[in-house]
This record gives sequence, C-alpha cells and structure tokens, in this order.
Amino acid sequence: MPAAESDVRFYRRRANEEMAAAERAVTPEARDRRMQLAGTFLERLKDLESRSAFDWLDETVERI
Repeated sequence: MPAAESDVRFYRRRANEEMAAAERAVTPEARDRRMQLAGTFLERLKDLESRSAFDWLDETVERI
C-alpha cells in the first residue's frame, strides 16, 4: 500500500497542476478559472506552512 501524501505536498502539487493547465487553456475564462483554483491551493498551502508544530498546545491550553 503506498504511503499517504501529506497535505503540504498535495496542495503544492495541485497548485502546480492548475498553473500548468492554465497555461494550456484555450479560452481566457478557462485560464482564469484555473488560476483561481491554483490560488486557492496556494492559500491553503500558505496556511499550513504558517502553522507551528505546537499550535495544538495553544488550543489545548485555551480549552482548559
């Protein structure tokens, strides 16, 4: 069974795939949709990369 892909790797791969698809798009509308989707994946990637490995500690302390 292959190893699961990490979220960071998934979002980076999907953003790259969408940007490549945008370059191949036939219409400006299709290009814009692909770039918008790539932007969504990049935002999610940025959010994941900005988190600390210890963020869960802060959330646990706030609940106590």
